Amino acid sequence: MRVSFLCAVFLIAASPARAEMQAWVQAVASGNYEARVLTSDAVCPVLASDKGDTAMAMRAPDNGAFPLVCAAPVPPGATRLSIGGAPLPVPVAAPARILVVGDTGCRIDAGAPQACNDPAAWPFPSVAQAAAKLKPDLVLHVGDYLYREEPCPPGNAGCEGSPSGDNWPSWRADFFAPAAPLMAAAPWVILRGNHESCERAGAGFLRLLGPDAFDPAAPCVSHLPPFLVPLGGVTLAAMDNADAPDTSIDDRLVPIYRKEFEALADAPAPLWYAGHRPIWAAISGPLNIPIGGNATIIAAAGKTPFPGNVTLMLSGHIHSFEAINYDGRIPPQIVAGNGGDNLHVTPADLKGAIFQGRSGVSVKDGLSVGGFGFLMMTRGEGFWTIELYDAQGNAKGQCVFTPAKEGAPGRVDCPGLRAN
Repeated sequence: MRVSFLCAVFLIAASPARAEMQAWVQAVASGNYEARVLTSDAVCPVLASDKGDTAMAMRAPDNGAFPLVCAAPVPPGATRLSIGGAPLPVPVAAPARILVVGDTGCRIDAGAPQACNDPAAWPFPSVAQAAAKLKPDLVLHVGDYLYREEPCPPGNAGCEGSPSGDNWPSWRADFFAPAAPLMAAAPWVILRGNHESCERAGAGFLRLLGPDAFDPAAPCVSHLPPFLVPLGGVTLAAMDNADAPDTSIDDRLVPIYRKEFEALADAPAPLWYAGHRPIWAAISGPLNIPIGGNATIIAAAGKTPFPGNVTLMLSGHIHSFEAINYDGRIPPQIVAGNGGDNLHVTPADLKGAIFQGRSGVSVKDGLSVGGFGFLMMTRGEGFWTIELYDAQGNAKGQCVFTPAKEGAPGRVDCPGLRAN
């Protein structure tokens, strides 16, 4: 049974009685779900549920740059959750509506800064509000949350007043504040993006959103092991490929990724592979020829990247929507990296894409669709519909994902969808 809630992420003005808090529910490495809260209080609150109350434990202390982070496992079978009287969304055993979004932050770096103060230039707040109104059962964020890496240049009205760096003000501005309505709507599966590498915002990501236990005294962990999220008849394999260089091969990572690919064979079928960086996806090269592919992951994948139980790939990193079918036994790819950061130019027709390496993978057919937005995957009988939405929540078109069966390869078909 699904229970509806009006609010699960909340900001409460600090007072002697109640602290400022922000709370959410996310999948963690155990394959279960965890309630988390950031609080300006000195002690962790209690997670209340119809299965009993649980004292939340400290995940990370207030260190000046970040507030206190607390966590508690969601009791199995719980249908009601709350913290301080404010309700939280409850995990659904077999989510029928899975919302996918990615690359949501506002870019402020050495290049031309994005106008974070302009809703048209940085629409993630609108994206989150529109997505929340669709009442998903689960949200999959495919990575890249914090783009405010450098101070806004003096005199730039587009980003004036923005915080910068790996700290709570930046995380609040770039992700937690705009994402609040969507975090209130459903539990989340959270992938690590390349902007959350240890050289960038990795420390903040691991503290706030990491799927594993957090040790404040330990150095930043550059690579996290995969974890599985049961989705009721489907299993999602959440992979950390944040450190994989796109255009060069990191020989240190190749055996790690290869071992992780091989281990997928032991996961329950059907399996969806989810990693921030797509293995074979494309942007526009010279003469608008589609080029791309991640050199490191392609080297790790080799000629036979996936066991037969993998039926779909989900990624971000390319700031566009892409739906790709490959020749051979490679499962289809969905890219959903158009949630807020500056968009990439991608060819409308991805057939003939030139990929790095020598894997021999080629595109049978594929397309990309420009513009900011997100997608909703809705479970059907033997298929999933994929509805594309713009930043205001207007439907742009629909695809259908049909998993592989009886020797036929899986496909994503987008009849009538208007490409770039």
